[in-house]
Amino acid sequence: MSQPREGMVRMRSVAEALALICSSIKPRPAQVTSLLESMGQTLAEDIVSDLDSPPFDKSLVDGYALRASDDGTGTRSFFVIEEITAGQMPQREITPGTAARVMTGAPMPTGADAVVPIERTALDSMTERVTILSEAQLKPGTNVGKRGTAMQRGELVLREGRAIRPQEVALLAELGQSWVKVAPRPTISLLSTGDELVSIEETPGGAQIRNSNQSMLAAQVQLLGATPIVHGIARDNLDELRHKIGRALQADILCLTGGVSAGKLDLVPQVLKELGVKELFHKIHMRPGKPLWYGYLPPERTADNLPRWIFGLPGNPVSSMVCFEVFVRTAVRRLLNLSPAEPVPWLAELESDFQFSDPRPTYLPARMEAQGTGWRVKPVDWKGSFDLKSTASSNALMVLPAGPNDLVRGALVEVIPFTGWIGTA
Repeated sequence: MSQPREGMVRMRSVAEALALICSSIKPRPAQVTSLLESMGQTLAEDIVSDLDSPPFDKSLVDGYALRASDDGTGTRSFFVIEEITAGQMPQREITPGTAARVMTGAPMPTGADAVVPIERTALDSMTERVTILSEAQLKPGTNVGKRGTAMQRGELVLREGRAIRPQEVALLAELGQSWVKVAPRPTISLLSTGDELVSIEETPGGAQIRNSNQSMLAAQVQLLGATPIVHGIARDNLDELRHKIGRALQADILCLTGGVSAGKLDLVPQVLKELGVKELFHKIHMRPGKPLWYGYLPPERTADNLPRWIFGLPGNPVSSMVCFEVFVRTAVRRLLNLSPAEPVPWLAELESDFQFSDPRPTYLPARMEAQGTGWRVKPVDWKGSFDLKSTASSNALMVLPAGPNDLVRGALVEVIPFTGWIGTA
C-alpha cells in the first residue's frame, strides 16, 4: 500500500516514526549516584546478591520454637529452655520435650523446625512450661522463614534497565548498595514559538493566547523522571529563533512547540537546518499531531561531542500533548535504556457504541476504568486539538485505525495510558 502524501512531503506512519526515533538514539554513559538520590532513575548495571535472605532460618512470629515431631507424639507441654530476641544468637539446642521462646525475626535454635504463635499457647511461669492450646497438629516449617528463600548469594536480583522505585531502593539497601550506577536523568529544553503567545501570568489581548504548552510539557517531562529546562517564548523572527534555539540545544532533548506546520511564519525547520540539525522526518500520518518534526544534532556540532535530539511539536496543545506521550516519551525511554521504549497499548472494552471516521489513525483522549479482571474505556467529549478542558477528564489515549469506525459496546480497542496514570484522574 502506498504511503499517504501531502504535496511533496511524505508522511510517516506512527510505527515508522517510532522505529526512526529508537534507531537514532543511543543511551548516555552511566553515572554513579547515592542510593537515596537514585529514586526515579534507571538502573545501569545488573545487581547480584552478596548474601542469602533470610541469612538464617528465622521465626516469622512471636511464639515458641520446637520440634514439630514432638507434637505428633501427643506432647502438648514443653519446658522452655531459653528466650531468643531479634539480633541474638541461640545458645541451646532444642531436644525432645523442650522449646525456646522466640521473637519475630529471631534466629531459629538448632533442633527446632516450627514455631507455635504465642496466642495459641499458655505459659506456666512457675514451672517454665508452655502448653499448646491449638488442636491443629504442627508441621515442619510452620511460621519459619528458611534461609535463602527470598534470594540466594550470587543470584541476579535486578537487571540493568529497571526503574528504581521504593521497592528497588529497599532491596538495594538490603544488599548494601549505598552507591548505584544509573542512567543519567535526561534534560529536556522546552521552547514555545509564536507571536500570539503570552506568559501564563498575563491576560491575553486581541488574538493572543497564554503559553499553556510549556507548563503542560514541563509536567509531562517531570512525570518521566527527566529534568525540564524552560526557555520561555521565541517570537516568529529568524534572529530570535536562532538565538533561543541555539541556547536550548544544550539539553539532551529539545522540544519546540509551534512553527512546524506549513504557514508563512512556520520558520522552525529552516532555523534548525541552519544550526546543523539533521531532519529525520516531518509530518506523521495521525490525528492529532500531523505536523510533528524530528531530527538530531550530530556530535561533531556539540561542545561535549554528544548528539542532541529535537522534536518540533505542533502548536495546538492537545496535539502537543499526544505527540509527547507517543513520541517524546519513546525517546526518553530509549535514552534511559528502558525496554520497550515505544508505547505498548492495552486492550479495553468500549463502554458504549461509538462511531468515528478519519482518514488518519486517531489518538482520542479517553477515560479508562477497572472492570472486573479487565478495563473499560470511553472517549471524552473532545472538541479538537485546542480543547484542553476535555483532557482533564482523560487518563489515556484511545487508538482508532484510519477509516470509518462503527464500534459497538463491548468491542475491544487499543488504549495507551498517560504517563504517571495510577488508576484515577
